[in-house]
Amino acid sequence: MLAYIIRRLMIMVPTLLGVTVIVFLMLHATPGDPAELLLGERATEKALHEVREHLGLNEPLHVQYGLFLKRLMKGDLGETIWTRQKVWTEVKQRFPATIELALVALFISCFAGMILGIISATKQYSIFDYVSMLGALAGVSMPIFWLGLVFMLIFSLNLGWLPLSGRLSIGVDLEIVTNFYILDAIITRNWPAFKDAVWHIIMPAVTLSTIPTAIVARMTRSAMLDVLRQDYIKTAKAKGLSHLKVIFKHALRNAMIPVVTTIGLQFGVLLGGAILTETIFAWPGVGKWMYDAVMQRDYMVIQGGTLFIAALFVVINLCVDLMYAIINPRISVQ
Repeated sequence: MLAYIIRRLMIMVPTLLGVTVIVFLMLHATPGDPAELLLGERATEKALHEVREHLGLNEPLHVQYGLFLKRLMKGDLGETIWTRQKVWTEVKQRFPATIELALVALFISCFAGMILGIISATKQYSIFDYVSMLGALAGVSMPIFWLGLVFMLIFSLNLGWLPLSGRLSIGVDLEIVTNFYILDAIITRNWPAFKDAVWHIIMPAVTLSTIPTAIVARMTRSAMLDVLRQDYIKTAKAKGLSHLKVIFKHALRNAMIPVVTTIGLQFGVLLGGAILTETIFAWPGVGKWMYDAVMQRDYMVIQGGTLFIAALFVVINLCVDLMYAIINPRISVQ
């Protein structure tokens, strides 16, 4: 097991290097000049040259990339062009907001998706099966940005049930401990802030969870149907075991392998989809931060943020692989 983990961690190095190369080349291939964005269109050529020189943009591409790798080997992701703060400092400040949103969306996806998939599999070809799978197809098809705008129009502007944007309402005080607002409210026993934080996260989390919920539901249904046709399920039923015991103890556990894989991959999708969701709902996380960096051509932010998310995605996949042996002891890591 330890040797397997070490091999997987070693594979991360060329994977992340490939990510940095692709992002670096794509950024420099797109039109735009960070120096001009900083100084404005009326800036003199001398001033633009001085800014480019200061930022290292006058160096050849391979030199710029080499400097980035040199800093990366020291654990330094560089400085943002606009605020001149360390990229890693910005990531640590904004990542809790993103991970909080992604975890709530993942919980909704797992709970709703698995329930829909299990019921659809046990009631195959029923009205519920057709309706739930049609809903899953609609969930996969709807763009996140469109769905977010529709939710804002209905639940915020028309009905006034949910707040429009942000993580907390103006005037709500919260002592920051971990920067996870819901957790901080629980730790400090600030129940008005807890309620406000929950109300703020509902709409972006539901928006973000639509596609993963649909995928988890379809995968759970498919895996459960395969397992329910196996002989040991028929034997369990013949022994007189209750329907719920057959479903949850024998069928679901054996159907969880592909479902866990899907959930692990969807967590990475949630982190990627958070860019659009955070932008729409003004959620101050890594996604909105990277979107603003793209608009401002902030190379260091985009490279550092992409590298961080890619590393997180690889680690999540490793954890998913290791969970296989826990869910099904017959599987051994080779």
